[in-house]
Amino acid sequence: SKSCAKNLMRKYGIPSADYAVFDRADEAYAYLATSQYPCVIKADGPALGKGVIIASTQEEAFCAVRAMMEEGAFGTSGSRVVIEEYLTGHEASVLAFTDGTTLIPMVSALDHKRAFDGDLGPNTGGMGALAPNPYDTPELARACMERIYLPTIRAMQAEGRPFSGCLFFGLMFTQNGPKVIEYNCRFGDPETQAVLPLLETDLLEILLAVEEGRLAETPVRFRGGSACCVVLASGGYPAAYQTGFEIVLGDAPRAENITIYHAGTKRVQGRLISAGGRVLGVMALGESARAAQSAAYAAAMRIRFTGAFCRSDIGTRAIDWAERG
Repeated sequence: SKSCAKNLMRKYGIPSADYAVFDRADEAYAYLATSQYPCVIKADGPALGKGVIIASTQEEAFCAVRAMMEEGAFGTSGSRVVIEEYLTGHEASVLAFTDGTTLIPMVSALDHKRAFDGDLGPNTGGMGALAPNPYDTPELARACMERIYLPTIRAMQAEGRPFSGCLFFGLMFTQNGPKVIEYNCRFGDPETQAVLPLLETDLLEILLAVEEGRLAETPVRFRGGSACCVVLASGGYPAAYQTGFEIVLGDAPRAENITIYHAGTKRVQGRLISAGGRVLGVMALGESARAAQSAAYAAAMRIRFTGAFCRSDIGTRAIDWAERG
């Protein structure tokens, strides 16, 4: 529940966007009539990464509320909506291990939610990720630990429901410091496909330490270099799309630094067939972010199925920014 998370952040002073929560469409319309634009409209419950609309105009905002609250576009998840201030800055996704007391962030990732190059088009479940996130400087990491990560764990303790497991922080690095966009209590997709290949410590050791409350005693190490994951999706995703097309992998998986994650595939009479919106995640490791990106795209371009598309700019803006210094 996004409203539950927003209320928790407000109560404990965890920085986030200003917001209002509505259970009635007419009240949401009245609020939007006096709002500043752009603004963000979110279905309160889970919606497969697609229940967030960035409305540039009042008309777009009204359409989003109508779709969620009156037309049931996201089922019961959209019966309540959260309307938020639109934040600008650099985004980051941080997955963290926690046993309820100790919290250890993993290397940060840069997710790409929009369907098309240049961050255009509708929100998706994620079209690719780069890790580590070039925008997440050591100074920002310290600020997030002090103002967001540890305060969140302490807030959960204070509420009588301590959390242990993998806690996902969706962040925006704004001119006024880092702010929380969203929480998830799970590994995030496709960030995980780029983050976990950089983990050197045995994952099972960490999970046992989380379960047994001894994370503080467990070293968590990550290798150097970078990882880039490029999602190959079905034509039309995240709206209507067709499936059932044969996938030809070719020699894409053969390099040691390449991993292909199956997201929407199935086997039919020995053939690999597309069976979802996001079909494959092609991940490459590299000594640098640019090298990982180049290797991921080289492998992705060797894969074929009817209607396949991907963004061509996963990580590009951040890599260019980092290389400019």
